[in-house]
Amino acid sequence: MGIVISLLNHKGGVGKTTSVINIGAGMAELGKKVLLIDLDPQANLSLSLGVPRQSNTIYEALRGESELEPYNIKENMDIVMSTLDLSGAEMELINEAGREYILRELFEPVKEDYDFIIIDCPPSLGLLTLNALAASHYVYIPLQTQFLALQGLAKIKQVIDKVKFRLNKKLEIGGVVATMYDGRKILNRDVVGTIKKYFGEKVFDTMIRDNVALAEAPAQRKDIFSYNRRSIGAEDYMNLCKEILARVEVEAV
Repeated sequence: MGIVISLLNHKGGVGKTTSVINIGAGMAELGKKVLLIDLDPQANLSLSLGVPRQSNTIYEALRGESELEPYNIKENMDIVMSTLDLSGAEMELINEAGREYILRELFEPVKEDYDFIIIDCPPSLGLLTLNALAASHYVYIPLQTQFLALQGLAKIKQVIDKVKFRLNKKLEIGGVVATMYDGRKILNRDVVGTIKKYFGEKVFDTMIRDNVALAEAPAQRKDIFSYNRRSIGAEDYMNLCKEILARVEVEAV
């Protein structure tokens, strides 16, 4: 059965979509079958991978007009794309019975086909994010190693705790990923120290270093392994994927 992971941070620009792409691609490189879900109306995940417009997107699936229709990006990695229409979904679904569980139900027919289902959550804490959390086993929080990135951490944890209590007893914070890290900067080191005080062992040992290749890859509609597998960005995300697999295996035992 596929392990469902949501990447969540309601602050934009922290490397959330970059992490979804490259954790997915890294897992695919390691032989795992991965499905990426673009749940953000901005559709940055779909755009970054150059997905051509599909007749049925996550929007149509949430509205009950279709099943999930994955599009193959590369070997072992598929995606369900997003569209700007998704921005109206929260209002359209507000009166639906069991509206927080729509995404979980959509996963039922496909979850046996994948080792991991990874969700790119929108930068908000609305109904789309609640659907993602209600369907997930784990939440990963990408955090830019800057002072402002620390603001709102308590709110994120509060939302996750409420969802765990009310909607999904299995939900856990699986890890915190420090992104855009530069070990030469005292501020970056201090922020990582603060994150570790707050989240303890949840913080991954692997930190995603600031790397121009990670910014260039989406412009070429590629993940970091397809763009430049010798870059430090590829090295960091591969190490992160191995660390994720090790944690998942320990928790499964």
